[in-house]
Amino acid sequence: MCETTKPFDIMCETTIMIFMCETTKKTSPLLPDRRKQSDIFVCDIFDAVPKGDMASMEHPIFSLSTNPDFKRRHYKNGNTWLEVRPSADGLATVHDRDVLIYCISQVIAALNEGKQVSKTLRFQAYDLLTATNRNTDGDSYRRLKIAMNRLQGTQIETNIYTGSVEQIDIFSLIDKVKIIRETRDGRMLDIEITLSDWVFNAIEAKEVLTYNQNYFRLRKPLERRFYDLARKHCGQQAKWSISLALLHKKSGSSSNKQEFRRLLIKIVEDDKIHNHIPDYSIHYDDENKIVTFINRNTEQEKKAKDYELNNSSDFPILNPETYDKARKIAPSFDVYYLKQEWRGMWIDRGREKLRNPDGAFIAFCKRRFEYDKNRLL
Repeated sequence: MCETTKPFDIMCETTIMIFMCETTKKTSPLLPDRRKQSDIFVCDIFDAVPKGDMASMEHPIFSLSTNPDFKRRHYKNGNTWLEVRPSADGLATVHDRDVLIYCISQVIAALNEGKQVSKTLRFQAYDLLTATNRNTDGDSYRRLKIAMNRLQGTQIETNIYTGSVEQIDIFSLIDKVKIIRETRDGRMLDIEITLSDWVFNAIEAKEVLTYNQNYFRLRKPLERRFYDLARKHCGQQAKWSISLALLHKKSGSSSNKQEFRRLLIKIVEDDKIHNHIPDYSIHYDDENKIVTFINRNTEQEKKAKDYELNNSSDFPILNPETYDKARKIAPSFDVYYLKQEWRGMWIDRGREKLRNPDGAFIAFCKRRFEYDKNRLL
């Protein structure tokens, strides 16, 4: 090193040479890939809790027939209207809906874990079959392929909102189905499904409810449809009643009134013996033509109320109407769970005196629901 060369200059030259070497090593001889990469969500949550969208629960979108159904469906209830048009394979059925339930469940579970999701999902057919309590033989794979064809081919036109979006154009529940790999004997391995905006809007808005895992064990399509309606309208309430005529209409059954009544009575009798309908028992008053769904967890709710009365005599008692308002404001929550959470906050604040307990609880439910909704978006 000559006397005129300063240590600082040598250090700078060395740094520049190292930077140039590193840049040369990192630079690829290929041009950048300018193709738009598809955003695919890989389903890998094996214990995802079953979830269904509320719109499909409330309205008769799916056929109850076990044979190919090629009849157009028209439904109107108040200002809500719906038209469903079959594909070459027929209308999508209640059992086909298992595919949607599986997809919705995977997306919601991923959102709960803070993962990135998209409308396009990739999963293994075997995982879907096992999660929905189906066999995994060759015939089951064949049936699954037909189910996806019907879901993609069935066209819907409706003014039913999902995620505060009214979509009146014609659409399918599934935009696209792609089989990535298939064995020689016809068994699908990897599948890609692109959900429709209508379904994905419901997911993003968290317009979904949890299903009992035993739902997939129900054999009869009408039993599954009854569970849908009970889960949507009864929810966590003690009971929910509906006239036989309106239940017939909302179920989407193509049977006449006499046959529908016979099928209902048979299900009610079976449930009395086996208690097989998940979460809700069904009762029918033939004299007044009223069907009542009773929440099997009502006794647990009663115990929670008794605990509250016995352990917090100074805790305010809410009006029954307040619970109904809370269910509308926070539809995806158990209002009694929210009440216990609210009660804990009340204790932490020194058991403050509430001027308007009902209003305070409704405000808490609204904040809690909005917080949970924003956290998942």
